[in-house]
Amino acid sequence: MSSNDHSGQEPGYEKGVISLPGAVALGSGVMIGAGVLAVTGQIAELAGALFPLAFVAAAVVSSLSAYSYIKLAKAYPSAGGIATFLEKCYGEGVLTGGLALLMYLSMVLNQSLVARTFGTYALQLFNVPPQSVLVPVLGVALLLGAMVVNLIGTATVERLSLITAAVKIGGLVVFAGAILWLSNSGIHLGTSAPHNTGIASLLGSVALGVLAYKGFTTITNQGAELVEPRKNVGRAIIISIAVCAALYLLVSLAVASQLTVPEIVKARDYALAQAARPFFGDVGLWFTVGFAVIATSTGVMVSVFAVSRMLAMLTKMELVPQGDFGMPGSVQQHAVVYTVAIAIVLTAVADLSRIASLGAIIYLAMDIGIHWGVITKVRGETEAVVWVPALAIVLDIAVLGGLVWVKIGSDTTLVAAAIAVFALVFGGEWLYLRFAAPTDS
Repeated sequence: MSSNDHSGQEPGYEKGVISLPGAVALGSGVMIGAGVLAVTGQIAELAGALFPLAFVAAAVVSSLSAYSYIKLAKAYPSAGGIATFLEKCYGEGVLTGGLALLMYLSMVLNQSLVARTFGTYALQLFNVPPQSVLVPVLGVALLLGAMVVNLIGTATVERLSLITAAVKIGGLVVFAGAILWLSNSGIHLGTSAPHNTGIASLLGSVALGVLAYKGFTTITNQGAELVEPRKNVGRAIIISIAVCAALYLLVSLAVASQLTVPEIVKARDYALAQAARPFFGDVGLWFTVGFAVIATSTGVMVSVFAVSRMLAMLTKMELVPQGDFGMPGSVQQHAVVYTVAIAIVLTAVADLSRIASLGAIIYLAMDIGIHWGVITKVRGETEAVVWVPALAIVLDIAVLGGLVWVKIGSDTTLVAAAIAVFALVFGGEWLYLRFAAPTDS
């Protein structure tokens, strides 16, 4: 198939309806929802007493990665975001379709991760264990609610994001600040980990930490609707990463001041709630759960908002099949329904640990493809400095290799699932483009 320009073919999107604060709220909303709430325990399990530093290292990796996305967004602002970027790099073929689908799946996995985190925290009020069937039930209910909000329209999503962004950021600052002040900074960074922490485990923990920041990529999907996108997409990404990095470090230090590493690992799915108990008791628990419910629910809502736009762009590019199954509405609204349907299945069948690890593996592989495209295909158009995406590739490979190495030793089923996903995505894309895709007119 020949490469076509789809940047202007985005019916259904209103130009200039998302402000810079709105874009920051949307991006940070996804990040905070999938950040310290969802992966703190898993990162502590791999990094041991160094887990707060894993969040810092992940911020560095994500910041270097953000360079390529900012350059691409400035050159090719589009509601398709990463789908458009890949098309500009590799044309409309198997590589573009496969890598874009990897990004799509990583975001859907992110939604499932956050949805299950929502269920886990909400049930802490009733002393229900995280293994309860009610966790996925609540997660599915959240996803259905996010679908309804997204079908209402863009303005609704932005207004809710702006309101809840202030609540989430303020809630984290109050939570962490109060705990650190009352504990006199008695941080347990010297506490032994439940096992010896090696280089591979540390690198793997950084890979999981990247999940806490990858939400910045959703900002690129707002190119068609953001005010002055060539300027504000980059600004929104930088601000979002900086704000979340500061918050994650503050919160992780607060958790470390109250819980040992084994205690964090034991309460891996609800570590923040557990850290609030020593000083604040039931009041702290209610506060933390309330904050978690707000953070995760809006995180899912914003993630569905962004990733559905990318799937709609892939449909317009004729890189994925199109079918409305008799549903009314636009292609983008259909994409919302499909996205939530897949997330519901994942929420129902997978646990938090495997969702997070699989999401990190898929995302990092896609991220490498983005940087390689910038270096080899669109360096001139984007005016990118080569060493930055090159360094981002090196770091991506390092942390991805560490995570895969750890999982080979502890969860071969996950590694097999990741291999199967890559085979199905690229194999399915090849078959579709070879036999089923519409031909060019």
